[in-house]
Amino acid sequence: MEQQFEAALTGTDSTIDGIVKPVSTTDYKEAYEFKSIDETLHLVIAKDSDGEWIRIDGTEPYLSSWIDELAEQAVGLFL
Repeated sequence: MEQQFEAALTGTDSTIDGIVKPVSTTDYKEAYEFKSIDETLHLVIAKDSDGEWIRIDGTEPYLSSWIDELAEQAVGLFL
C-alpha cells in the first residue's frame, strides 16, 4: 500500500485539509503531491538540484508559502 498522510495547508481564509503522498518523477529524486479533500487544490513539490523545494505542478492560484509548509510536513514523515 502506498504511504500517505493527512495534512493541512494555511490558506488566506482558513486551513485546507488534504492528503499527501510521495510521487515518482523522472526529473526529481524527491517529490510529494497534495490533494485537498474538497478537490479545489492540487500541489506537487520537488527538491531541485540545489536542495531547494519548488512547485512543479498543480492548480492556480497557489500561495508560495505552501511549498515550504508542505515540504516541512512531508519530509518529517517520510524520512
